[in-house]
Amino acid sequence: MRSSQPRTLRGADRAASPTARRRPDRGPLRISAKAVEAVPDESIAVVLAGPAGDLREALLTALVGEVPAAPEPGSGFLVVSHGPDVGVAAHIPGYRQPHAFTDASSGGPVPARPPRRVTATLPDPLLRHFQLVDTPDTSRLGVAGARVVLDAARRGGALLFVLPVAGGLSQSDLDLLAGVAEAGCTVFFAVLPETSGWAPPSHRSGPVAGGDPTAAAQRRLRAAVAARVPALADAGWFVVDALTGDIAYLRRALIEWADREGLARASRDLAPVPAATRAVPVTPGAYESAWADRLDRQLRTAAHRLRQRLAIELANIHLRCVQGIVFGAGPAGLPADLDRELEALSLTAVREGDRAVAAALDEVAGVVFGEAPDEGVRRRISAAVRRGFADHRVARDLERVLLVTSTGGVAVVTGSAAVSALAACPGPTVGPLPPVGVALSGGCYQLWANPGNDDPARARSWLQRALREVEVELGREVARRFEAVRLSMTALLADAVDHGILLA
Repeated sequence: MRSSQPRTLRGADRAASPTARRRPDRGPLRISAKAVEAVPDESIAVVLAGPAGDLREALLTALVGEVPAAPEPGSGFLVVSHGPDVGVAAHIPGYRQPHAFTDASSGGPVPARPPRRVTATLPDPLLRHFQLVDTPDTSRLGVAGARVVLDAARRGGALLFVLPVAGGLSQSDLDLLAGVAEAGCTVFFAVLPETSGWAPPSHRSGPVAGGDPTAAAQRRLRAAVAARVPALADAGWFVVDALTGDIAYLRRALIEWADREGLARASRDLAPVPAATRAVPVTPGAYESAWADRLDRQLRTAAHRLRQRLAIELANIHLRCVQGIVFGAGPAGLPADLDRELEALSLTAVREGDRAVAAALDEVAGVVFGEAPDEGVRRRISAAVRRGFADHRVARDLERVLLVTSTGGVAVVTGSAAVSALAACPGPTVGPLPPVGVALSGGCYQLWANPGNDDPARARSWLQRALREVEVELGREVARRFEAVRLSMTALLADAVDHGILLA
């Protein structure tokens, strides 16, 4: 019988402490044992994507030097930031703190589940301008993974798409590029030769000769992108080769972009001084406008629509995961596929919830104050709504992680640090709704890694039960969040109506 309440997290469902996993062809490195979390609240990042992971690794090494550790191919994101020392840490769903990597030769414990994000720090000056985020191969992403990469590019601001000289663009590559272009992100392309042991030269730098076959491949790929994604016709293209050594051109272009992006964000995020301090009077008819009833209807309708949207998404997740069980990697591949699907679902829940609350805020504030609020007033109201959560019991511990356990149930871990550990590429919380995330516990990976659990019928039954629990718990969390916003916003606007002015 299905439980109506999430149970507490127990032994096998918790992930064990991680250990470092070096990529192939890398020698041993001395790694700091200190866990590092160097992601600022609002980070400018360049997201590396493409079909060939070894080429992205080579390009990453050329840009910033040897990275101390990275997740297994296809299992997570690598976020490289600036720091005075070389350090590395793994962020595993279910934990509130990052775990320090240990050298593989030390025989440390193996994590029960792979981290969604590995953060590394290097002292390279390039990283003072932006972070570098390496993603799994586009061939491994699937529908959900592409959404996660798109969200990371939207947060960071730029995508660096790495292509092999002899390669081409698949439909999934083109779909990802089209989504990034539609989101307004800056896109760069890097074309690299498929040469094992590739490394950038230490001295030569210059443009590619017109007769170089690598340059010809670049022109071919550029024409293909322009034909299929016209919005990227003017994107920057760079040919990086050991013989030409033009990595300096790419570095310069990325630094110039980061400087422009930083100025644009600073000017955009700086609220106008009059809007941040001026008096906002209440319209004379606000007291009799039934604004509270309108706010209640607006938020209840929005919560209902969001729950419906998530139910549809969960049905699609069920279909894609069943296809993976039957036609893909089988039950052994279910945890990785489902975890990535749930990560994309979490991003959808947060993004759509913030949009719904923002729409309700604009409509009701327009009724109370006589006009739609400008950006400064909107920020004042949103900040006041977040502060008001402390006054309502229903708003306690809203930042939480829903962990799917090996039994198909859902356990809860609370706290902003626990939610931050879920993100493949973390970013600031911009809306009044507290974030929520869904992930698989380590016990799920252990369950389906067992060779004795290779029955597709059992895997499908477990999947259906787990998704049903996620739908129930996530629906409950959506209702709690919208109710908390309603209570806090009602108190805020009621004070404004009583005093004739916005007090926030």
